[in-house]
Amino acid sequence: MKRTLNKELFLLINGLIGISLMIALSVFFKSTDKSGNPELFIAAENMERSLKIIQDYCIQNHINTGNPEDPQHTGLIGPEWSGITTTIGDPEAKRTTINPNFAALIAHFLQQAGVKKGDTIAVGNSASFPALLVASLAAAKAMELYPLVIISFGSSSFGASNPEFNLWDIYKLLLEHQIFETRPVAASFGGEDDTGAEFEKTITDSLRLCMQVAGIPMISEQNLEKNIELRIDYYFNAHNRRIKAFINSGGAYANIGSSPDVLNIKPGLVKSAGIPAPENQGIIHAMLLKKIPVIHLLYIKGLAQKYNLPWDPARQPEITSQSVRFNANHHYGVLIISLLGIFWFAWLMIRYRKLFNSRK
Repeated sequence: MKRTLNKELFLLINGLIGISLMIALSVFFKSTDKSGNPELFIAAENMERSLKIIQDYCIQNHINTGNPEDPQHTGLIGPEWSGITTTIGDPEAKRTTINPNFAALIAHFLQQAGVKKGDTIAVGNSASFPALLVASLAAAKAMELYPLVIISFGSSSFGASNPEFNLWDIYKLLLEHQIFETRPVAASFGGEDDTGAEFEKTITDSLRLCMQVAGIPMISEQNLEKNIELRIDYYFNAHNRRIKAFINSGGAYANIGSSPDVLNIKPGLVKSAGIPAPENQGIIHAMLLKKIPVIHLLYIKGLAQKYNLPWDPARQPEITSQSVRFNANHHYGVLIISLLGIFWFAWLMIRYRKLFNSRK
């Protein structure tokens, strides 16, 4: 009788352990739904709506049409070379960012950085990745943030590299459709020394006039340290706001600085990194020195792989509960619990056999 009770107690205790492990696994595997993190869904939806407006406008006005590198006719893939093209760019990386779920990813990073409703963020966006500017603004709107944006006109190949439909034209189109409300606080030429030195004078004159008409100040300081000082003034002093995070998209000279060490900064949320000499620092380093988290969006393939975003998708990805899940370390918890469950089950079988089968 006692053996039977011991056997039943043994099975009961271990059965409860097994059920607990199953519950823990179900919690880890549970999908994030719209009610669980609505800001990520709203960010993706904001970007999806913006992409449709840009696409329709470009098709109707025959802008960037007939480009073989833009089979989806998004309008966000410019020519390989133009008067504002600065370096060689990867069309696959550019197409990868034209994905509404990138806005959700940026919102995820902002949440990880501790940014809350009503906070102010700084954004520095080169024209190399126009879709990431849209994604950043879409995330800011979803989280009800105030973005201070400085845009740069210089673009690598296949970005906003069409002088007739540049980064400001894209931004202005979305302002006119009242998708976004916040205008840029400043702009720069980009390119060599952030002055567009390699651009034709007719192009720099046109861009300067365009910004003058829009009432947006132009930054054209060649000296990197002085350039950074001007940008810091626009971000911090001109608007008297406390910045909670900085989003860098692309490789604008003033944003990343002139030190090759910037290549060691991993993409995504960055809270610390090696700081080069002052004459080589960019806005990224200036923000980190102020203990402001940086969301670094440059190595697109690494981001796509880490956060399970499709690389160069054949069509625009859909927004689903799975597409806005970005817990990169999620699988480690599942793996640990699964291994514990396997070891526990193996131990249970061995123990059970020793306790009872040997007593027969």
